[in-house]
Amino acid sequence: MIERIWSGRSALYLLLLPLSLLYGLISNLLRLSYVWGWRKAWRAPVPVVVVGNLTAGGNGKTPVTIWLVQELQQRGLRVGVVSRGYGGKAAQYPLVLDAETSTHEAGDEPVLIRQRTGAAVAVSPSRREAIEALLQHGSLDIIVTDDGLQHYALARDIEIVVVDGERRFGNGWWLPAGPMRERSRRLKSVTAVINNGGVPHPGELAMQLVPGKAVNLHSGAECHPADLNNVVAMAGIGHPPRFFNTLKQMNVVPVREVAFADHQNYNAETLQTLVKPGQTLLMTEKDAVKVRAFAGPDWWYLPVDAVLPEAEPLLTRIVALGKN
Repeated sequence: MIERIWSGRSALYLLLLPLSLLYGLISNLLRLSYVWGWRKAWRAPVPVVVVGNLTAGGNGKTPVTIWLVQELQQRGLRVGVVSRGYGGKAAQYPLVLDAETSTHEAGDEPVLIRQRTGAAVAVSPSRREAIEALLQHGSLDIIVTDDGLQHYALARDIEIVVVDGERRFGNGWWLPAGPMRERSRRLKSVTAVINNGGVPHPGELAMQLVPGKAVNLHSGAECHPADLNNVVAMAGIGHPPRFFNTLKQMNVVPVREVAFADHQNYNAETLQTLVKPGQTLLMTEKDAVKVRAFAGPDWWYLPVDAVLPEAEPLLTRIVALGKN
């Protein structure tokens, strides 16, 4: 239902407009309080790059964060990552992740970023506290924030916005009548706009999410997803249809598709009921980091990588900041 409302295919958004106008008023006042100097943003002692979005969920922000961290590491920079850690319930903040940190503590995205990049990662509602905690653990050249475009308490040197190339901005309204955290005119003030999976508008960088081989959660074995038998596909991400469409493009026709809420917490009993004997459970990598401890022998995940063929000028600019 919410997808129909946000896409403009339902007039029910009219009922939510009063709440949206209130949301827009508050968010604009918050941003302007920093722009006009009523409140002062904290500036970290190292450059900060924000990877965020204007809409709620499912834009490909975390794959872009992973791509950016890996690209900067390959160019010799020591990169730290900070996140709100949505869905995590740490005993105390800031929390610096280690190999034993669970998604229950830190949230799924920070754990995934650490596993994929090996970078130092910290989570906290206060990005300042997360950055200070990372810097206490070792020297860094640059900080990348996973989300946080609207966290104006943190000064930033680079702002990157990821846009869903197919859905764009839906009906264009603020939450909850529409998907917008900020209106689209905000794009005029950011450093770069990355278009995920659609036709880029003038000035936008094209990006594709390229799937790899399916990976077994138990053995680490890899195979093409089309070689799996009787696939039940599940996704607990911001926009599950993107995952299901990817499978179809890889000639995988699931016997069943199950969509969960973004950042959904799972237990063994719930997921075991999804598959019958002889069926294979195939999920996103973001889901996999939450279920590895109780995964069945026929549970697999599909990793994806962000590919940005024309991003070298942006990377050059960021690397120059980190090496100054």
